[in-house]
Amino acid sequence: MKRTNRFQKVRIAVLTVSTALFPLSFYYLSPVIPLQGSLNGVVTGSLVMFALLTVAAMVLGRSFCSWLCPAGGLQDQVALSRTRAVNVARLSWVKYVVWVVWLTVLLSLFYSAGGVTTIDVTFATEHGLSAASFEALVAYGCVVSVFMAVPLLVGRRAACHTLCWIAPFMVLGRRLGRALHIPNLHIYAQPDRCVDCKQCTSNCPMSLDVNLIAKTGQIDSDNCILCGRCVAGCKRKVLSMRW
Repeated sequence: MKRTNRFQKVRIAVLTVSTALFPLSFYYLSPVIPLQGSLNGVVTGSLVMFALLTVAAMVLGRSFCSWLCPAGGLQDQVALSRTRAVNVARLSWVKYVVWVVWLTVLLSLFYSAGGVTTIDVTFATEHGLSAASFEALVAYGCVVSVFMAVPLLVGRRAACHTLCWIAPFMVLGRRLGRALHIPNLHIYAQPDRCVDCKQCTSNCPMSLDVNLIAKTGQIDSDNCILCGRCVAGCKRKVLSMRW
């Protein structure tokens, strides 16, 4: 338990730093910047980031969401006071609709521009920094407001289930990794030790029914962000992080 608690302290510290640096990095996670770049056939830094996250997810799943995603960090702050769980089945399909629409528009713009002409990872930034102008700060403020308002109104990490355009990339990478039998980080379960206290379900920031899913022997869900909070909260050591 001490080891898992130490793991959580490190994770939270890293996520906190990433969230604090969000004003500098948010263009590299933006869905708008790629659309602007595609008008001129430019592959932007955010598109490169999405590609890297897809590849990383083949091994690390959606751990980016719990370790480095600033939007996730903002929502976790909201969850300190707004602890309501959300209906995952009812909400999680929304992000895929958002992703398909966004991807369709992106590809259409690239096609209109005559295809890809160049790669510019610092596109639209000021010397690689995001919030370096008044307009950028306004955009940042709008993004922060949305990603804090949605979980405040709906429940824990609701924006992850509905608005996130990055999650489908990682889900795609995760499934591809599984199909290719690539060793991946996952949460292993030993159901015979479980006493159905359901503490794992209560601790899940993604509102998953971990207690039910664990009966299969591992937490196999596209919505699992591998934060390990269910592992840390399990006193009977039913759950563990494994490759």
